Amino acid sequence: MSPKTLTAEQIRDLNQKLGHMRHEVNNQLSLIIAALEMIRFRPETTERMMETLSQQPLKIQEELARFSEEFEAILGLADRGVEGL
Repeated sequence: MSPKTLTAEQIRDLNQKLGHMRHEVNNQLSLIIAALEMIRFRPETTERMMETLSQQPLKIQEELARFSEEFEAILGLADRGVEGL
């Protein structure tokens, strides 16, 4: 694979996308922590909080996949069959 030169705009775009992905993943992790705290202090909320907990890994996975696709597209890797980063 030959080296890829990125423009300043592409680097800014990647940095913005990375920041967004970090923000979204942190939001999901915060929801996990909040749900666990609710279960700890109000055990009667366990069933409802388990629903929240069960949704978060998929949301994190989707956010990481979205970022990976954008990253690969900017680097020109998507057309070459490169899997995941």
